Amino acid sequence: MKRLLLAIVFIVIVLTASTQITQWRGPNRDGQFPDTGLLKSWPENGPEQILEVENIGKGWSSPIWVDGTIYTTGMIDTLDYLTSIDSDGNINWQIPYGRSWYKSFPDTRSTPVVDGDRIYVQSGMGMLGCFNRETGKKIWTVEVDKEYETEYHRWGNSETPLIVDDKVICSPGGKKTSIVAFDKITGELAWKTKSLGGARAYASATIYEYKDFRYILAVIGTHLIALKPETGEIAWSYKYLNSDNPKQTGLIWTNTPVFYEDEIFLTMGYDHYAVMLKMDSTGTSVTEKFIDQTFDNHHHGVILHDGHLYGSNWQNNKRGKWICMKWDTGEIVYVENWDTKGAIVMADGLLYCYNEKGNVGLVKPDPKEFEVISQFKITKGAGPHWAHPFIADGKLLLRHGDVLMVYDIKDD
Repeated sequence: MKRLLLAIVFIVIVLTASTQITQWRGPNRDGQFPDTGLLKSWPENGPEQILEVENIGKGWSSPIWVDGTIYTTGMIDTLDYLTSIDSDGNINWQIPYGRSWYKSFPDTRSTPVVDGDRIYVQSGMGMLGCFNRETGKKIWTVEVDKEYETEYHRWGNSETPLIVDDKVICSPGGKKTSIVAFDKITGELAWKTKSLGGARAYASATIYEYKDFRYILAVIGTHLIALKPETGEIAWSYKYLNSDNPKQTGLIWTNTPVFYEDEIFLTMGYDHYAVMLKMDSTGTSVTEKFIDQTFDNHHHGVILHDGHLYGSNWQNNKRGKWICMKWDTGEIVYVENWDTKGAIVMADGLLYCYNEKGNVGLVKPDPKEFEVISQFKITKGAGPHWAHPFIADGKLLLRHGDVLMVYDIKDD
């Protein structure tokens, strides 16, 4: 009997490990990575670079690291490619998975998601694909944007699919539906919502949990939508479109919502207001707690740490400053310069900032000041520095265009 119980425990542990999800901006899509024992400062030229891989295709998606293998996406000619790379920098396989966006800024933006032995990814034209992690062999695909008649804004599809339980979530928007879910094993439609009328945005969905509530928070060009994962029923929605701003259509929305307990923070650039929402006790509606005109983050993400939000804002497409805001009140406690705006993630108590001039900084999360502890410059690759950093196994993964770089940030 004892041996049987031990065997059952072992099987449960193995199954749990095999279904661990690795995805964009960390396990919870909030920019927080669980690594510890990392360097608290870097040498003058930055941490040791241990890997450099070229020809991964053009893109701004993040690379991810899973059990010694790197997975990334990139545009080659007119197609989006998914690439598997071993720990020595050798390409295991590289396969096309859909048509790239063909208009303004076509470079690949969807980050692969690994769930057990499968990888899920979307193309710039909305092909959702499931592939075998070891071989790259196609398991199933669905033409989401074509089938559900997506209405595009000028930059197509940037969404990283969300895995929730036994489902894959996508946000096509349009007149037929707003959000759809597919069986992650078969690719069959599980449910679709009614349409709230907004076009496709660029933000990726996330899971929101508070007390007994568990919702998918998904974004279309006009609304934030809270959905029940089991059925797709809309629990509540919030119209984020600022119709009073003639320069803003509400469609240029790239940031996944950030939340803590019953509060949810939304932000986008282009002089659109940021807003803190508060969900009611029944989980059926939200109200605006405060509106802010300073923390309009472009497409770089924000970090919630110790009661403060950290990130950069949008002044124009080439300029931005670094911001710290009190979560509870919306008070801006600093606005500081560091070259320009950029992506931000966090691990082991420090912020990792990668700005649009190619500088990578290790930053202390201090509400008193924006303190850059160490920094170095990315000199390889081409195009905008827009890819968000990824951290795993004591390694910092950065991507600039078609070049992937890996740095050893473990404090030995």
